[in-house]
Amino acid sequence: MQEASSSGVAEKSDINEILRAERERLSAQAGLVQLQHFKKPVERAFRAEERGKVTILFGGLTWKHEKLIQAVFKGCGYKCEIVPTPNVAAFQAGKEYGNNGQCNPTYFTVGNLVQYLQGLEKQGQSREDIIDKYVFFTAGSCGPCRFGMYEAEYRFALQNAGFDGFRVLLFQQQEGIKAASGEPGLKFTVDFGMGMLNALHAGDTLQDLIHQVRPYEVNRGETDRVFGEVGDALAACLRDRPPFEILQATKGRVNRYLSRPEKKKFKDFCNSMGKVWENLYGQPWIDAMESARQRIDSIDVDRLRVRPVVKITGEFWAQTTEGDGNFNMFRFLEREGAQVLVEPIATWVAYLLYQAKYNARRRMHVKQYSTGKRLAAEIDYRKKALGLRIGEVLWQHFYHRVTRKLGGITHELAPQPELDELAAPFYNRFARGGEGHLEVGKNVYYTIHHLAHMVLALKPFGCMPSTQSDGAQSAVINRYKDMIFLPIETSGEGEVNTHSRVQMALGEAKAKAKLEFEECLRRTGKSLDEIRGYVEDHPELKRPFYKVPHVEGIAGTAAQFVLYVSQRMDKDAGHFRRSRVRVREAVA
Repeated sequence: MQEASSSGVAEKSDINEILRAERERLSAQAGLVQLQHFKKPVERAFRAEERGKVTILFGGLTWKHEKLIQAVFKGCGYKCEIVPTPNVAAFQAGKEYGNNGQCNPTYFTVGNLVQYLQGLEKQGQSREDIIDKYVFFTAGSCGPCRFGMYEAEYRFALQNAGFDGFRVLLFQQQEGIKAASGEPGLKFTVDFGMGMLNALHAGDTLQDLIHQVRPYEVNRGETDRVFGEVGDALAACLRDRPPFEILQATKGRVNRYLSRPEKKKFKDFCNSMGKVWENLYGQPWIDAMESARQRIDSIDVDRLRVRPVVKITGEFWAQTTEGDGNFNMFRFLEREGAQVLVEPIATWVAYLLYQAKYNARRRMHVKQYSTGKRLAAEIDYRKKALGLRIGEVLWQHFYHRVTRKLGGITHELAPQPELDELAAPFYNRFARGGEGHLEVGKNVYYTIHHLAHMVLALKPFGCMPSTQSDGAQSAVINRYKDMIFLPIETSGEGEVNTHSRVQMALGEAKAKAKLEFEECLRRTGKSLDEIRGYVEDHPELKRPFYKVPHVEGIAGTAAQFVLYVSQRMDKDAGHFRRSRVRVREAVA
């Protein structure tokens, strides 16, 4: 019996083995192999003890933002270098070493990084030293588009280029200003966080100002020179200003009290609050902004030049970069006679805070359903909503505070509730990816409020969220017949065709701006020579920071200027006396 039982078990085992082998043979023949679930590779950490040895590389923003952010890194004790603005050669390198079908921001960014590392290698550094002594700091996302795969694509391309093991630090975009790198070598201190806040807001303001001033500069090239000097001065302040320390700022009893070991938590709290105050309201930063304001205000401008205002929207990277990545679009528009209205990074952060409130409310309903604890879910939501609302108010306050210190003519942040309301008939606020409903909302907002003659949306070729937005824009254009909207897909090629398309739309915007200017001049009842003569007699009207009030329904800078100057002339009795004297002298 036992022998028969053992024989049966052995036969069954042999049959199972034969079946297993046959399954493997058939699977291999059909090309079906057992795949292992993907796991993110474990990357060597950037450790705290490496801060003085490892250089942090970053780039992809405007030169104003990059210069100020680099200063904050260096001021906090990090070694930091800016990767140059990517060019077409970088795009080609990215395609060579990366996967097919990626967004062109991926190709431009990683190709640019590979070029930079190859340049270090040509200077004599070994690949091992480069991998050990440099890290790359960039933004990431878990969104539904290819942006969520940027980090993996960077590592894949670096591996193919021979820099396997090069470290990439990720700033998670969806976490907004609360993000942390997760790496102990990059520590988010109060000084670092507040310094970055100042750098982003000042960078946004300079970016807006330079595009308001440069189209109207009297002396060509002066704006770029002055803003370069201003950027260097602000960066020097962020880099060299001494950090606030409570024990150094106090004396006597207060100092001895805070020095007690049992008061360490209270001392640390006071120290943190002091750092926040010093970074935001400290005299060195206030003086640096005032000096920058005076320096910019020395540029001579001629606001009587008729320029169509072109609002830039679209995908974050494409509407921010200043190089081949968006076909050098800002410089091209200005060469063609336009004034560019750029989008600040601050709008994106405000959007993240605004969206977080609605997502919190949705999670509240899910929690109520899953736990049945309605009161607890409601209280939890109220606390989160209050915190986010406070964050929104503070973000807006600090941004507009910097814009006021730097001249007060920077455009205010578009109100998020209004953008949401305007986009709602065309685009659901919960549709994730890219700028969400912002592209649609901003197109309508800047059109109906007459803040721009034309809206130009820049996005990478094949960008999924922007493609969805473009589909909705067709309904928007049908609703608002006087809207001039042009979506442009950017890549490493096709610059000539793209510029041609922009020129065609810009022709309509120029005609619109010219008609608007002529109508405003007609309303004044004065000639252009009379307006120009008055401006020559009043040099303050040639200053960039001379505030000209916005006239409802008028988008053009020149059109608003002639209306304002005309009103001022009507109130200026001395001007009419001088005019009569000139007439008598001319007759005599």
